[in-house]
Amino acid sequence: MKPEIATRILSPRQAAVLLLASAFAIPAVALQSQTAGEPQNAPPSAAQQQPASPAPQLNNASKEGFWGRVNPFARKKWVDKRIDPLKDRLTELDEVNAKNARDIQDVDSRAQAGIHRAQTTADAANQTASAAGDQAQKANGTAQQAAGHVDQLNATVNGLDQYKPVTEMDVVFHGPTPVLSAAARKQLDDLASGLTARQGYIVEIEGRSPGAGPVGIQSSGRLTDAVKRYLVVEHQIPVFRLHAVALGNAQVASTGDDTNKPVKTRIVHIRLMENSLAAQGAVPPHSDASLTGAERP
Repeated sequence: MKPEIATRILSPRQAAVLLLASAFAIPAVALQSQTAGEPQNAPPSAAQQQPASPAPQLNNASKEGFWGRVNPFARKKWVDKRIDPLKDRLTELDEVNAKNARDIQDVDSRAQAGIHRAQTTADAANQTASAAGDQAQKANGTAQQAAGHVDQLNATVNGLDQYKPVTEMDVVFHGPTPVLSAAARKQLDDLASGLTARQGYIVEIEGRSPGAGPVGIQSSGRLTDAVKRYLVVEHQIPVFRLHAVALGNAQVASTGDDTNKPVKTRIVHIRLMENSLAAQGAVPPHSDASLTGAERP
C-alpha cells in the first residue's frame, strides 16, 4: 500500500502519533550508529595494556562534530591535526639519521687518519731498519776485513824473527895467518852473488881454532874478521846482516857429522838464514844450487 493511500486511511489522530514516534526514533538510530562506529573507545583489557610511551599520542580520541573520528566530511585542518605528529616524528628520525651519518663519517675519517699515520710510521721504521741492516752488513764486512788484516799483521809480526837455514858452507884457512885462499874466495864470491836479489836474510859466521883458551878465541876471531871484511869490501854486503862469533876450540856441532869431534883445523862455518816473510815475492837466485851443501875439507 502506498503512503498516500495509508495516510488517507489513517485518522488525523493516528497520523499525529506516527509523526511523534518518528521524531523520537531518528535520534535513537543515529546514536546507535555512532556507538557501533566507535568500538575502539572501549577500555583495553589487562592483556592488551602496554607501558605508556613518552612519544606523543598519535591517536587523538577527541571528537569533532556529530560524526566523531570517522568524519566523512573531514577538513584540511582536521587532517593536518592528525598528520603533524607523524611529520614531527619523521623529522626527528631524519635528524637522528643525519647525526648518525655525521658521527660515522667522523669516526671513519679519524680511523683513516690513524691508519695513515700508523702506515707512515711503519714505513719510516722499515726504512730505518733497512738502513740499519745495510750499515750493519757494511760494518760486518769492514770488521771481517780488519780481522783479516790483524791476523795477517800478527802472522807477519810473529814471523819477523823466524829464520830458516838456506845453505851452509865451511871456509878452511891454511897456515897460521888469516889469509883467504883462492878456493875460500871462490866460496865467498858464490855466496855473495846469491845475495844480490835476496831479502830478509842474515849470515851467521862461526870461527873455530884448535888453540885452547884465549889463544884459540883470538885466533878464531881473526878468521871471522877476515871473512866479514872480504864480504863487506868486495861485495858490499851490509854489516848489519853479518853476525860473527869467535868460538875458539869449543865443540859446537855445525852438522851431524861434526858432533862431539875436536877441532883440528882453523875453519869458519858460514850459515845463510832467511826470513820467509820478508823474502816473499823474491826470486830465488840462480846460484842457490851451487850454495846447497857445505863444502867440507
